[in-house]
Amino acid sequence: MQIQKHSVAAFLILAFGAALIGIAPIFVRLSELSPSWVLFYRMFLALPFLLVLNFYLDSKNPFRLKERKTYLIAAIAGLAFCIDMTGWHWSLEFTSISNATIMVNTAPIYVALFGFFILREAITIKLILAMLITYLGVFGLIVGSPDQTPSSVFGDVISLVAAFFYAAYLILISRLGHESPTKVILYTTFFCGLFSLPAAFTESSVYMPTEINGWLNLIALAVLCQVGGQYFITIGMPKVKASFAAIGLLMQPITATILGALIMMEWLTIFQSMFGVLALTGIYLARLELTNGSKN
Repeated sequence: MQIQKHSVAAFLILAFGAALIGIAPIFVRLSELSPSWVLFYRMFLALPFLLVLNFYLDSKNPFRLKERKTYLIAAIAGLAFCIDMTGWHWSLEFTSISNATIMVNTAPIYVALFGFFILREAITIKLILAMLITYLGVFGLIVGSPDQTPSSVFGDVISLVAAFFYAAYLILISRLGHESPTKVILYTTFFCGLFSLPAAFTESSVYMPTEINGWLNLIALAVLCQVGGQYFITIGMPKVKASFAAIGLLMQPITATILGALIMMEWLTIFQSMFGVLALTGIYLARLELTNGSKN
């Protein structure tokens, strides 16, 4: 009974972390800044909180990683994360919050394909089925949009490309299991913010909010989504079964879809809802199969 209680608590923590990340597209939409500037501040404003967190968890060596090569891997992961987040932020300019968030969460499919084509890992029938279900759902979301335009389709495509780089980020991070998760988050956040600057200066000369509400919006994005979301997922993930973890992580696109409807009035049609559920089912199955495969 005690073990079950700990498992339930860990699942709730994980789901809460995913839900916090699901709020992010609302903050992005509400910001007056360009997508890359929003990304920069999301990372930059998160750094002080991550520094304090690392001091609290390891006051003797709050920044030291176990291996030197980890710094390089963290930098490359930060670059992949930057491209992913930049693409996702830009997709929100063209397509709906639900479409952009569900599609960027197709990353597990890319992880499986990368493992098959690059690492020569076996691909199971279950993974193939998960891919077919996911992309059938994605296709339905694209063609079923009541406000379908070339720009909205462009936004959908951007989010699918962003998912590829999100997969690259996940693969790189998975190689750092021997390191402290909070230190890895600190360094990937730092490098992501650093790499976002060239695109930010190219996009716009307006590099900071003009009103206090704009700053509060960015601080909330950094604290709740970048720090809180990732931290709670990091705590909960190792303590739950793969099936529960896969379900808990779906709280991100579910939360984004619900808030997109309630706050941005981006209501899904019945047709879109059906295919959205289909895409989420495929993502769940892919995550479950990948997690189970990594433990074998």
